[in-house]
Amino acid sequence: MIAFVSGPVAALAPTLAVIEVGGVGMAVQCTPTTMAGLRMGETARLATSLVVREDSLTLYGFADDDERQVFELLQTASGVGPRLAQAMLGVHSPDALRLAVSTGDEKSLMAVPGIGKKGAQKLLLELKDKLGAPLGSSGLVGAQRAAASGPAPWTEQLSAALIGLGYAARDADEAVSAVTPQAEAAIAAGGSAPVPQLLRAALQSLNRAR
Repeated sequence: MIAFVSGPVAALAPTLAVIEVGGVGMAVQCTPTTMAGLRMGETARLATSLVVREDSLTLYGFADDDERQVFELLQTASGVGPRLAQAMLGVHSPDALRLAVSTGDEKSLMAVPGIGKKGAQKLLLELKDKLGAPLGSSGLVGAQRAAASGPAPWTEQLSAALIGLGYAARDADEAVSAVTPQAEAAIAAGGSAPVPQLLRAALQSLNRAR
């Protein structure tokens, strides 16, 4: 198993990062939140999980070991493959997922593209004794690190992340517009647009519009 990869970031796409390791480019599938913490040319270290299929080897990357562990635990539920597990972590932090499962919060799970009411109910039953209780601030380390300083322009990054999660371009644009005041307030306060938090707010606005 490849536990992690570390090296310069050679390429970035909405859901894919290429990390140069010993002269070899490792293609790593990542959530938009993890992608927000990466910078072209800078050294990155991603915890990884290798998913082996008959016709493919896919490496999934995460901001920290906790995110990777939750990714692997999610797949122990029936009907949850790596793509859906990654989509769940794209919408919610590991602790947010633990909280949703521990409190039976169907709506939070239904905010993930591809999960309906019946699917959410089934996941709550199957994951109840697997994810455990929220860890507190330690479970948010990856999101906080990713939020440090998103690359400009944040609107393009957020739109690409939403499209990467399966939303139509028009819906993505509307969601970006909905969270623009939040981003502008952060910038006016002397910071940068916190892309991971904006992504979650955008997904919540899309879920309400369903």
